[in-house]
Amino acid sequence: MVESGGGIGVPPAPWLVAAAIPIALMIDWLWGEPPARWHPVVWMGAYLQRAGAWAAPPVEAPAHAQRWAGVRGALAWVAGAVACVVLALGLQTLVAALPVAVQAVLYGVLLKPLLAWRMLHDEVAAVEAALGVSLQAGRQQVARLVSRDVSALDEGEVRQAAIATLAENLNDSVVAPLCWWWLAGLPGVVLYRYANTADAMWGYRGERGGRVWTRAGCWAARADDVLSWWPARATAMLLWLAAPQRLPWRAWRASVLATPSPNGGWPMGTMACLLGVVLGKRGVYTLNPQGVIPAATHMRRALVVSRRAVLAVAVGAAFGAMAAVTAG
Repeated sequence: MVESGGGIGVPPAPWLVAAAIPIALMIDWLWGEPPARWHPVVWMGAYLQRAGAWAAPPVEAPAHAQRWAGVRGALAWVAGAVACVVLALGLQTLVAALPVAVQAVLYGVLLKPLLAWRMLHDEVAAVEAALGVSLQAGRQQVARLVSRDVSALDEGEVRQAAIATLAENLNDSVVAPLCWWWLAGLPGVVLYRYANTADAMWGYRGERGGRVWTRAGCWAARADDVLSWWPARATAMLLWLAAPQRLPWRAWRASVLATPSPNGGWPMGTMACLLGVVLGKRGVYTLNPQGVIPAATHMRRALVVSRRAVLAVAVGAAFGAMAAVTAG
């Protein structure tokens, strides 16, 4: 008989961890995101918005208010992280008391809101559809994906932004959550999603939204860097396995190290070299500079490669679960 694993502080059995992955990805692809009122990432964002108002001083605040911003940011981040992990441990403990077949389904349901593949795929695909209408429509659509100013982007730059976002968020929204789910169960994936959300909301240098984040968001940015380090490299390998070919070694090595983030260059640089395109952000980075400017065919190819990578994860996890059950 296959044991379920679980219990307080103990991740589910490996076969349950594996079985939940294709279930979560299937739910995601069929139904997309749950309503905002039931979405745990939305709840995390609501806390971070309120805590950020305490941690980050307003632009007009006196200089001495900045001195403790880093401490306040770290304390607010840790308080939220502890709450998320405790709640996740409680849920995992409750699920572990149920029959194993029910556990597999429930873990898939609980895992789903912590990853977002279909939304990422559809939003990126919509960029190319919008460009077919007009450049302005393409800019408006890609603005939904990036935080940069898109008003002056040309058609090639719109595609560069979309492909780069697809590659980077394949890690942030799919591979990294699954990596932490595999490593540490529900508390691990919840902690990662909290850290990634905090970085997206707080991890800025200078002013944003009327507040100064250079110190207040430092802890959040570093925590996300640490938790994303190995998944980003796993994502790069996964992309290459989805489109195996000889990579231009020097261009690839330079590209994965070219971004300000220690992690973002790995999936983005790998995607750039696999497609043979240049990906860049004005004044920040240029990946695979000898590549061509992306065209519509490259956008379609990027989506195909990404779908293959996600499908490989789902199929591999399904076979892993079956193998573990058979062996048990």
